[in-house]
Amino acid sequence: MSGSPARRRETMSDQALIEGTGADWKTWLAILDERDATSLKHAAIAGLVAKEYGVDGWWAQSIAVGYEQERGMREPGQRSDGTYEASASKTLPVDAASAFEWVADPDRRRIWLDDLELSQRTASPPKSVRFDSSDGRRAQFTFEPRAERKTAVAVQVGKLASAEEAANVKAAWKARLARLAAAIPR
Repeated sequence: MSGSPARRRETMSDQALIEGTGADWKTWLAILDERDATSLKHAAIAGLVAKEYGVDGWWAQSIAVGYEQERGMREPGQRSDGTYEASASKTLPVDAASAFEWVADPDRRRIWLDDLELSQRTASPPKSVRFDSSDGRRAQFTFEPRAERKTAVAVQVGKLASAEEAANVKAAWKARLARLAAAIPR
């Protein structure tokens, strides 16, 4: 196998892939190589996996991305349009509604987000909220309830120009989410 399966497998193990699709990475790579998938665009690879092998859409997308990364067609974090995205997450010691308020409410946001202005675009309380930011980017937050009175908050920023920019954005948001967690009263 060429490429860097260790990077790809950080996000999806062979075992998870077998459970979800019935085949491991080595098998999927061989199947797609046999079909000359390096000559196909992302949507065509995912469509081939879904239609011809009966794989659910989410798994088909995951296989297509893993294949593209393995064969040097895409770097980790790179979207099919060539741009990059960055994400960061943190588990907060509050329920989803409270976590949502700490992000959506401008007064609460000022407590932990002093280096960036966010202008709300859309919201689906307490599940998600999207913003335009003063640095010209868009940030999307999602909130997933965990154990009692805990919520995982994740932020995703897309349309980044390079892997380096994505790494910088990820580091900045990790620091911001750490400030958010520290600001919430225990």
